[in-house]
Amino acid sequence: MANRYVLITGCSSGIGLAAARALRAHGFSVIASTRSEEDAARLRKEGLTALRLDLSDPASIEEGAAEALYLAGGRLYGLFNNGAYGQPGALEDLPTEALRDQLETNLIGWHHLIRLVLPGMLEAKEGRIVQNSSVLGLVAMKFRGAYNASKFALEGYSDTLRLELAGSGVHVSLIEPGPIDTRFREHARDAFLRNVDVKQSRHRQAYRQTLERLEREGPSGRFTLPPESCIPPLVHALSSRRPRARYPVTFPTRLFALLRRILPTRLLDRLLANAA
Repeated sequence: MANRYVLITGCSSGIGLAAARALRAHGFSVIASTRSEEDAARLRKEGLTALRLDLSDPASIEEGAAEALYLAGGRLYGLFNNGAYGQPGALEDLPTEALRDQLETNLIGWHHLIRLVLPGMLEAKEGRIVQNSSVLGLVAMKFRGAYNASKFALEGYSDTLRLELAGSGVHVSLIEPGPIDTRFREHARDAFLRNVDVKQSRHRQAYRQTLERLEREGPSGRFTLPPESCIPPLVHALSSRRPRARYPVTFPTRLFALLRRILPTRLLDRLLANAA
C-alpha cells in the first residue's frame, strides 16, 4: 500500500495522530496535516510526512491540498477528515460568529478540501473519503448545539456524497466515536471561555457543571476509549472492497443509535436532558 497516499487532517494529537502512526504501520503512505507549522515540524521529527493545513482558512486548505497532491504524485487514494473542535454553550449565548467558526472548521473546510482532492480520485476511479463524525451527529445534547449542528450536517453531507459517488469507485464512510480520551475537552474549554459570557447567562449555574466536565482530567466516563479504538474501523474503511457507510465506536454511540430508532422523541429528549 506504499503507493496509496492518505491525507489526514487534525494530526497534532488524539485520533488524528493515532491514525497517522497506525496507517503508516499498515503500509499506507501517510501525509499528516496540522493547523500549526510548529505541530507539523514536531511530526516530521517523528518521521512522518507532515504539512500545515488549517481547516478554518481557505488559503491554507488550498496550499495544503496542493502540497499533499504534489507529494502524492498528483492524486490521493484516501482522505481522512478528522480535524475539528467543540464549541460548548447554550445556543442563545453563542455569538453568531462563534457558530460560523464552528461550521467553518468542522464542515465547510472539509467540503473545500474534498472538492480539491476528489477530481484525482474520480479520474483514477478509485478513492476513499472517511469522515470523523460523532455520537452527537446522531443525538443532540444541551449546551453542545454548535457541535451538534456541525456533526448532524456532516452526517447528511456524507450520506449525500456517498449517493452521488455511487459507481465511481470512490467510497465514503463515517466513523462515529463516542467518548474518546483526547485533548478535545481542553480545546472545548478554551472555546467556551472565549465566546460565552457565563456571568450574564441564565444558564450560569448549569455552566458550572459544564466547566467541571471540561476541566476534569483523565477519561470523561467509564465508556471512554483511547484514540486507537478508531483505528480498526478506519483501516477497514480504507482497505475493504466493501467499506461500510458507518462505523460506530464506543458503547454510547451504539446505544443512542438504537434508542433514536426505537424511542419516541419525547422519551429520548427526557433521557438526553439528563445526560452529562
